[in-house]
Amino acid sequence: MLFALVLAGCEGNARSQAAAPPPPVTVAQPVKQIVTDWDEFTGRFEAVEEVHVRARVGGFVTNIEFKDGDIVHAGDLLYIIDPRPFEALAEQANGQLADARAKTELAKRELDRALTLVQTSAVSQQVVDQRREALQAAHAAEIQAEGALKGAQLNVEFTHVVAPISGRVSRHLVSVGNLVSGSDNGASTLLTTIVSMNPIYIYFDVDEATYLKNNKLWFEGKRPSSRDKPNPVQVALTGEAKPSHEGRMDFIDNRLDVSTGTLRSRAIIPNQDLSILPGQFGRVRLIGSSPYEALLLPDTAVATDQSRKIVFVVKDDNTVEARAVELGPLDQGLRVIRTGLKLEDRVIIDGLQRARVGAKVSPLTGEINGNKP
Repeated sequence: MLFALVLAGCEGNARSQAAAPPPPVTVAQPVKQIVTDWDEFTGRFEAVEEVHVRARVGGFVTNIEFKDGDIVHAGDLLYIIDPRPFEALAEQANGQLADARAKTELAKRELDRALTLVQTSAVSQQVVDQRREALQAAHAAEIQAEGALKGAQLNVEFTHVVAPISGRVSRHLVSVGNLVSGSDNGASTLLTTIVSMNPIYIYFDVDEATYLKNNKLWFEGKRPSSRDKPNPVQVALTGEAKPSHEGRMDFIDNRLDVSTGTLRSRAIIPNQDLSILPGQFGRVRLIGSSPYEALLLPDTAVATDQSRKIVFVVKDDNTVEARAVELGPLDQGLRVIRTGLKLEDRVIIDGLQRARVGAKVSPLTGEINGNKP
């Protein structure tokens, strides 16, 4: 009797397993839309302009006219170096110029007088020549005095150190009361640095294979060259899942780096909110093809079978078939499927763990939504 009860229980379990309904899965047809391939690289931001502000004349620093880390504009006053010694030299040079001009005027009058007297033979031609030479020497001395005065005035001007460009200034490297050296002795003192902020460059290195691919597309007329056209780029900052800044190509080097086999490239990015700092890293997306039609699926619908990428397709009889596919890049949050699928295929996008190849499933129709970057 015990054996009969066990046998009856086993038969009941077998019947319940055989009667289990097919597992539910969510299916959807691939999305067909126009896409553009993008190549991705790691880049570093650098300022378009960077200036090391140095003292052009020596002396004691009397004033610092900026706040550390502030935004300054070209022409803003940064430092004042004691101008009094240079003002005294400028006054001295001004006096020497006045003396030279007086001597020039005197030499001119003496020459005019000699030219008048030589007509009546009151003076010889030799005297005329001597006075003409004296006038030329006086002119030369006047020019020298003018140059000395301009140099002295420039030194007075250089005591007021101004910002040569607009941008963000660093901290002050010299405090009030310190003695700084000018550029005359070849070791001028560094006072601070300024970097421009808007726009900003991002430099990145393109590998040789990508360069050859893009060059081939250019020869075939499928992609404009970044040398001839400012191709668009998209940049994602560190920690960002999708690009947040857009820009354009600005420069491509004329040779590959022999040590790395890469081509140095540069894009220019608007930075109106000044949120990007020189030295930051970013992910650069560069246009890699002309627009074309493609089928797209969410990445969650793609499985890996050893070295192959596969998706699960539900056939007309609701059985599951594994289909090998060739993947392309991400576009608006969806994965481009280059080969292996047709538009009318029903692909499992949810419930892959319940699907078995050759087994029946209960398909529920779903939707594919991407996220626009």
